[in-house]
Amino acid sequence: MKIRIARDVPKEKMNQFFSTTDQVNKDSLLKEGYVVEFAGEIKGCFELASVEDGVFWLKQLYIAQEEAQKLPVLLETIIVLAKSKEAKKVYVFSHQPVVDILLGSLQFRPQKEALNVQPMKNKQGNWWAYEVS
Repeated sequence: MKIRIARDVPKEKMNQFFSTTDQVNKDSLLKEGYVVEFAGEIKGCFELASVEDGVFWLKQLYIAQEEAQKLPVLLETIIVLAKSKEAKKVYVFSHQPVVDILLGSLQFRPQKEALNVQPMKNKQGNWWAYEVS
C-alpha cells in the first residue's frame, strides 16, 4: 500500500481512477486529498481536512470493493498521517453500520456533537472521533 498526494499523481492515472467510481468528489480530492495505491494501481482515496488547529476531518474515504479488507490498515495509516500533521483529534462521519463497527474497533469514539461543517448538516449517520496521542 502506498499513499500519494493526489495533486502530484499524473492526470492520466487520476482520470483512470475516476473512471472506476462515481463516489468521489474529484475537485476536493485533487485540492487536498490523497490516493491509495495497491500494486501500482489507485484503488482508494481519502481527504484529511484541517478544521481548526489540531483538529482534522476525514472528509472522504473510498476504497475499491476488491481491496475493502485492507480498510482497517488504511485507517491506521491515516491516523499515523494525522499524527505527523500534529493532529489532536480526527473526526469521521459514517453512514454505514459496517463502518461504525470498524471505527469502534479502532478506538474511535461516538460523538454526540457533530462537527459544524456545511455538507453534513442534514445527512443521516454518526460522527466518530479519535484522540491522537
